[in-house]
Amino acid sequence: MRVIMAQPRGFCAGVVRAIEIVERSLEKFGAPVYVRHEIVHNRHVVEKLERKGAIFVEELHEIPDGAVTIFSAHGVAQAIIDQAKTRGLPILDATCPLVSKVHQQGKRYVARGRALILIGHRGHPEVEGTIGQVGGPVHLVSSAEDVAQLDLPADAPVAYVTQTTLSVDDTRDVIASLHARFADIEGPDVSDICYATQHRQAAVRDLCRVVDLLLVVGSRNSSNSNRLREIGLEQGLASHLIGDGSELDPAWLDGVKTVGLTAGASAPEELVLDVVDALRRLGDVEVEQMDGVREDIEFRLPAELRQPVAAAKSA
Repeated sequence: MRVIMAQPRGFCAGVVRAIEIVERSLEKFGAPVYVRHEIVHNRHVVEKLERKGAIFVEELHEIPDGAVTIFSAHGVAQAIIDQAKTRGLPILDATCPLVSKVHQQGKRYVARGRALILIGHRGHPEVEGTIGQVGGPVHLVSSAEDVAQLDLPADAPVAYVTQTTLSVDDTRDVIASLHARFADIEGPDVSDICYATQHRQAAVRDLCRVVDLLLVVGSRNSSNSNRLREIGLEQGLASHLIGDGSELDPAWLDGVKTVGLTAGASAPEELVLDVVDALRRLGDVEVEQMDGVREDIEFRLPAELRQPVAAAKSA
């Protein structure tokens, strides 16, 4: 059996930064540190950090006074930040810089008097954080049908921003519907779409052309991982989202000669390799990588964590 691995796949720069913030905080301040919401949507990542001393909570009232507090990569509402500051909690913000960019775009549009439309999925932590950041009413849409239901006049000045885990392809129809309905509309440039989402989806589309089955490594609550599986289904392939090699069903491989393998932006490479090992236990496997975009983007850590811990201790 051939196993072809998508390129790129797995961790993006925002996820790498968020995890490093937790790990460096533990090294610098000691355990425990408290993280509001899962730092990224992956159970294995969360459990690994828990073993090192991170405690994950959903609400600020679960965090003791004075405890180091980290906000997840998805971002939080301004009211949460204000509440943490009022309590005097030491805050480290692991919000992905691309999510923060969406927050700033939204604030600018609202400040200029435009009605803000957010393209995203209701209930997703990033969407809730963005709605709570922009300082004005937000109209949430996820489909062209939602656009038709918006309670806004056609001549209203409007603007839109998008959830970062949606690609250009995911939002194309909704954006087209917005432009068709509103005469005075602004939105971010296509280049502002999250590079990682776009790259991983494009890689999966290429992968689907040459495989018989698609396996996506990621968590059930990961929006971008679910979208990768959906792309496989749209291409007419049997496609499955699995957390690790233990979830591989041998029955999926009946009649399959070539397996495509990718991972969502919050899934570590070790889980991809675990799936490869699971496939190898079922028979001979030849692994190869597709050509694709090589990502070399890095995001800066918060200032208080940039100095190496060892150097900080010896200073």
